[in-house]
Amino acid sequence: MLQDEVQILRQVPLFSRVAPAKLKLLAFTSDRVSYKAGEALFHQGDPGDSAYVILTGKAEILADAPSGQIKVAELGNNTIVGEIAILCDIARTATVKATMPMEALRIRKDIFLKLLADYPEIAIEIMRVLADRLNKTTTELTEARSHAESVH
Repeated sequence: MLQDEVQILRQVPLFSRVAPAKLKLLAFTSDRVSYKAGEALFHQGDPGDSAYVILTGKAEILADAPSGQIKVAELGNNTIVGEIAILCDIARTATVKATMPMEALRIRKDIFLKLLADYPEIAIEIMRVLADRLNKTTTELTEARSHAESVH
């Protein structure tokens, strides 16, 4: 089972450069969790106590808005979610729900932070993920704003 998880973790871009022995430790110190379709990994406002690596399945990121929840993004295999609350030391900024049966690895906050301290290559990869998300969000906001202005 542990060997399987190490193999799975190697597929995750975030951990692709980490030595197998270290991945074994990560797999050992993380929890394998399963979710049914529609089940939430966490809710907006919850404390940020862990990050999740989606191993199989899909999830959606939902943000609370005055009109109700809006879907911000969809996540698939080998993606990480929940790291923002840990890195910024804030409550969850969105709700994440499985859209189909899903397996994930839950990495506790202390383990996640130690991982970043011990492996600069993981920290750099996390920065890439965050920069990419910020870039997408900025593009979407710009498009939404120019669309709203052209309507008025």
